[in-house]
Amino acid sequence: MTAAVNHLLVAPVLLPLATAALMLLLGEGRRRLKAIANVLSTTLGLALAVSLLVGVAQREAPAAFGVYLPGNWPVPFGIVLVADRLSALMAVLTGCVGLASLLYALARWQHAGVYFHVLFQLQLMGLYGAFLTADLFNLFVFFEVLLAASYGLLLHGGGGERVRAGLHYIAINLVASLLFLIGVAVLYGVTGTLNMADIAQKLPAVPASDRGLLHAGAAILAIAFLAKAGLWPLNFWLPPAYAAASAPAAAVFAVLTKVGVYAVLRLWTLCFPAEAGESAGFGGDVLVWGGLATLAFGSVGMLASQQLARLAGYSVIASSGTLIAAIGFDAPALSGGALFYLASSTLAGCALFLLVELLERTRQVEVGPPQLDDGNDALPAFLDAEPPDGINLDDNEEALIGRAIPAALAFLGVAFTVCALVTAGLPPLSGFVAKLAMLSALLEQRTPQAWTLFALLIVSGLFGAIALMRVGMRHFWTAQDRPAPRLRVIETLPIAVLLATSMTLVLQAEAGLAYTRAAADSLHTPRLYIDAVMGARPVARNAGAAP
Repeated sequence: MTAAVNHLLVAPVLLPLATAALMLLLGEGRRRLKAIANVLSTTLGLALAVSLLVGVAQREAPAAFGVYLPGNWPVPFGIVLVADRLSALMAVLTGCVGLASLLYALARWQHAGVYFHVLFQLQLMGLYGAFLTADLFNLFVFFEVLLAASYGLLLHGGGGERVRAGLHYIAINLVASLLFLIGVAVLYGVTGTLNMADIAQKLPAVPASDRGLLHAGAAILAIAFLAKAGLWPLNFWLPPAYAAASAPAAAVFAVLTKVGVYAVLRLWTLCFPAEAGESAGFGGDVLVWGGLATLAFGSVGMLASQQLARLAGYSVIASSGTLIAAIGFDAPALSGGALFYLASSTLAGCALFLLVELLERTRQVEVGPPQLDDGNDALPAFLDAEPPDGINLDDNEEALIGRAIPAALAFLGVAFTVCALVTAGLPPLSGFVAKLAMLSALLEQRTPQAWTLFALLIVSGLFGAIALMRVGMRHFWTAQDRPAPRLRVIETLPIAVLLATSMTLVLQAEAGLAYTRAAADSLHTPRLYIDAVMGARPVARNAGAAP
């Protein structure tokens, strides 16, 4: 990548930070100005993420890396930001989900709290930073920024249910942060560095006497990441927290579990490849079986859920289990399909969380009091009130001629159908393409774990389809006398854009799979990442420059 593109690496992190600081200076008022600044900043952040993705996609390995040293300190002593195909993809997903959630919040939810826009920008800062950083210390910093901002967004709107869910959420994540610090401390004591590339480079040379301590530190660190990724049995907090959160906050939370998945994928492929000697493939079986258990738990949870919000939370768990299990196989073809599934499930999950409130609104619309019958409009007794033969009738024996479907219900029905198809992995949408790619790769493994994941992918799709079909029938089929909800354009537009993006993944499935497979190949060739980071050099000062 060019030097100009490398300088853009720090912009997605600094931009939301500067925007949040500006909003704090504006005080508690001027919500319209804050909303405009939030939209502009989020849109610009998405544009920067897209430019990073285009920059890395246009180059082949080993040049498909962007490395930036914000403090101009040599590696591994200073802060390092890295953009490769995986981190650029996650940054684009963050921008898409963030912009869609923000536009949806402009209709109602931005007025429910004073610091919504500030917390939203800090959330984006934490997400962008976690995906772009190349050292464990700054990864911990961005994790804590995510924790603080997400806790504030979870409580946005108030209410006892959100407070209870928030206490569980903050408790489990504080424990995970403590384990994070312990794991990082152990790894630093063994390797003497916190830079990911430097750790991976030094692991093969770790003495046998320190190998057990190294594995213990990696295991503790993995527990912290897997708790944030929603691995069973560490995910009991996730469904109630996501169900209690407001619609735009829950939509952003759809990316939070992917942060843990990203950290596991990045560090495990980087530190424990086949070239790692005695540590090669450490913890792979745990990832596979833990992911399988998580996938099964999420699928059964979807089938048992009666509320759409909890069903959406369990779908996030099922997607995390699928990704973690796929990571553990250490197969580039399977990882490529899993990355395509990551993009598809994240977009569909965000749209589904936004749809939850709109669908529940149809159940909460109050029907006005019935009009009193004064007898003036009654038909005379001598008139035949029976409809003529051959006319289609509904359940109340009323003619269906000229019966129109309200535009709001039509939109909700189409959007829900698309989300259901993508979530369940049914043809012809992107979820099916992703699962087909993973199933094809699993046929080449021919191991008990591979056959188990193969079966669970099919069964989870069936369970998801049944659960979503049941919810759809309750909301659309049986609600005959329920009035249509009043939807705003600003509420429907983000959902339509997310679903259109998901449809684009189908139309451009070949290009999308080529990108994710190239990203997987790069991940499973860690030497490329190590050389790109360790080869970065500070910018030399001019001889005549002032000290």
